[in-house]
Amino acid sequence: MRFPRSPIRRAALACAAAAVMSGPAVAQDAQGDPVAGAAIARDVCASCHAVAPGEMDAPMVEAPPFQAVADAPGMTEMALYAWMTSSHPTMPNIMLDRGALRDVVAYVLSLRTEGEGG
Repeated sequence: MRFPRSPIRRAALACAAAAVMSGPAVAQDAQGDPVAGAAIARDVCASCHAVAPGEMDAPMVEAPPFQAVADAPGMTEMALYAWMTSSHPTMPNIMLDRGALRDVVAYVLSLRTEGEGG
């Protein structure tokens, strides 16, 4: 068996592993509150990401706008949990508690433009 060597492949593998490992625990949680998630996003994420609906100009070019994340093909709740709970070289390790994480995921998914995303 060959293991991924590139940082991108390692990150993808880490995201997949996080999704598998966190899936059952996350799936048992109640739905998040997108209004609370929007407030958390403004407080915690907006210094790097564009977080408002339709906003596409992020303060940091490397940080994807939440609208683009929501509209990404195949974007799912589980994919967001996996992405947000794995470390990334260009992102600080912000640790949200389970409730806050659930709320931010609900907020991002609430931004989905009809017909886009997963």
